[in-house]
Amino acid sequence: MTESIITALITGGLTLMGVLAANNKQQAITDTKLDELTREVREHNDFARRVPVVEEQIKVMNHRISDLEEYHK
Repeated sequence: MTESIITALITGGLTLMGVLAANNKQQAITDTKLDELTREVREHNDFARRVPVVEEQIKVMNHRISDLEEYHK
C-alpha cells in the first residue's frame, strides 16, 4: 500500500510541476501578445491624433489652390 501511495505522490508532484511549467510558458506568451497589442493601440492612437491635423492642412491647401485658380482666370 505504501508503494502505491509513493507512486501516486511522485506522479502527482510531476504532474503539478508540468502544469506549473506550462502555465508559466502560456503566461509569457500572453504577456508578449499583450505588449504587442499595447504597441499597436498606441500607434493607432497617434495616427488618430494626426489625421485631423492632416485633414485641416488639406482643407487649407485646397482653399489656396482655389484662390490661385481664381487669380489665373
